[in-house]
Amino acid sequence: MEAYKVFTLPGFNGGKIVKVMTLCGSLKFKEEMMSIAEKMALKGVCVLTPVYPVLRNYKITEEQLIKLREAHLKRIELCDSILVVNVNNYIGNSTNLEIEYAKKLGKEILYYTDFIKNIDKYV
Repeated sequence: MEAYKVFTLPGFNGGKIVKVMTLCGSLKFKEEMMSIAEKMALKGVCVLTPVYPVLRNYKITEEQLIKLREAHLKRIELCDSILVVNVNNYIGNSTNLEIEYAKKLGKEILYYTDFIKNIDKYV
């Protein structure tokens, strides 16, 4: 599926096609996910990421957790493709649900373990 967003504002990426990609994966790999997001952004990809927990001594309520999940599903709706960050081929339950949601929406699904070998094919 090659349905990428096109921006044609003067001076904005020269009117080139900009891919919008959402990162999905376990937050135990947040360092890897932040690194991937930065590398992809430097290649011109618009990267949508989960919210990474950084506040110490802050208890997230169940209601807040639901809002975070809903916001991430919205990121999946907005993107062209998802990149599943499957370090050591690990994919948890939440990530599996995100993959299934993306499939239902007809999104392109890429897996980091394959993607990193062929990055120039996608960017």
